[in-house]
Amino acid sequence: MSSDIRYSVVIPVYNEEAVLEQTYRRLKQVMTSTGETYELIFVNDGSSDHSVAVIKSFCDKDKSVKLISFSRNFGHQVAITAGMDFSAGAAVVVIDADLQDPPELILKMIAKWQEGYEVVYAKRNHRNGETFFKKQTAHLFYRLLRASTEIDIPVDTGDFRLIDRKVCDVLKELPEKNRYVRGLVSWVGFRQTAVSYDRDPRLAGESKYPLQKMIKLSLDGLTSFSFKPIKLASYSGVLLTALGFVYGLLLLLFKVFGSTVIGGWNLVLASELVLTGFLLIIMGIMGEYLGRIYDEARNRPLYIVGEFYRKEEKERNVIKVG
Repeated sequence: MSSDIRYSVVIPVYNEEAVLEQTYRRLKQVMTSTGETYELIFVNDGSSDHSVAVIKSFCDKDKSVKLISFSRNFGHQVAITAGMDFSAGAAVVVIDADLQDPPELILKMIAKWQEGYEVVYAKRNHRNGETFFKKQTAHLFYRLLRASTEIDIPVDTGDFRLIDRKVCDVLKELPEKNRYVRGLVSWVGFRQTAVSYDRDPRLAGESKYPLQKMIKLSLDGLTSFSFKPIKLASYSGVLLTALGFVYGLLLLLFKVFGSTVIGGWNLVLASELVLTGFLLIIMGIMGEYLGRIYDEARNRPLYIVGEFYRKEEKERNVIKVG
């Protein structure tokens, strides 16, 4: 893609009106300091507050700002994807609007990109302002995902990163509906490196990744890049069969040698409950994979853009992207 835009900054937004003014100001200051052309692409993911009105005010006074507004909430990972789809820069930066990730780090990312790296991701040293539960579950998930897949997905990283245009173009060709963008970036390869930082607390508002969404994101990551959970059924079946054979052999020996066997309905009931629960877990894992296959088979658009807004051209046409 030929373009005179050097940098595209993609900012997914969901109910962030309280912080948008400062986000815009800091991003504007950082990108202006590069001395090169850039665009700020705000992707409204179905916000119900005044985020859209605030971003439109940026557009009206600044031609470098663009707004992509979804017809409804499609999710954070899809919002990132849409921003990449509409980006035109030689390098694309993804950063959340909540200012937990410092915009000033973009300059270090650009320096690494200029050294020849095609992906520069931000690696967290500390996660300030987050609960102990969230820190520990995130720590566990990243390491579980890394152990479950052959793809080297860096731990303690989010979606805050810079990618080269060639990487962005490759990502646009990947058709997954249940997207885990940071995993896809690792999967495509290219020359990658990290810059470290301490993550700040949210400046205002509430986290847009409560437990339910974190679980959904975790499942997307695991099912998109690992078959080990579904292989668990085979391994466990072999194990349970072996245990059953050994248990049956022991019962036979006790019977032959006249020993007293400790048993009863409590043992049978406990065994049945454990086995039934385990089988339901395995069925649930298989169901997750089947559900994702069904999503792909339906081939519905990944998102629908209800409005595209910028200073030079204000369009209200509905855009569907598959």
